Amino acid sequence: MKKVLPVLAVVAVAAAVIAILAFRSGASREEAVTAGLSGDKVEVLYFHLTRRCVTCQAVENVSREAVKELYPAEVGKGTVVFRTLNIEDKSSEADAARAKATGQCLLVISGDTRIDLTSEGFMNARNSPEKLKEVIKKTVDPLLTALKSN
Repeated sequence: MKKVLPVLAVVAVAAAVIAILAFRSGASREEAVTAGLSGDKVEVLYFHLTRRCVTCQAVENVSREAVKELYPAEVGKGTVVFRTLNIEDKSSEADAARAKATGQCLLVISGDTRIDLTSEGFMNARNSPEKLKEVIKKTVDPLLTALKSN
C-alpha cells in the first residue's frame, strides 16, 4: 500500500499536466477565425456553463461593465457588442462554433481576429476588476482603430 500511493500521486500529476498542455496546445492568444465573423464590429463574448460560480459571474459582470463604461458611443452604434452565451444551450451552438468556443471563455473577436482573455478574466474579475477592464481596453482599442481605418 505504501508503494502504491506515491505511484498514484505521480500518475495523477502527470495526467493533469498532459490535460493542461493538451487543452492549451501551445496556441497563442490571438488566432485567425475563418467562420465568417463580422468585420464591422468588435464582439466581446462570454461563454459560460449553466451552473456558474461566483468567479464566473464576476467575469461576466466586470466584462459587461467595462464595455458599457469604456465604449458607450460604440455600444450605441453597435460597433462594440457584449454578449453572454450559455454554451450548453442549443441556441448558442452556432455562435460557439463560429467563435471556436469549447467551454467557458472570454473572447474578443473582430473580423478574422480572435483574442482569448479567459485567463485574464478569471485571474482578475473578483480581486482586480480594474485590471481586467484595462486588459479589455488594451485589446478592444486596436481593433476599433483598425475598424475605423477600413
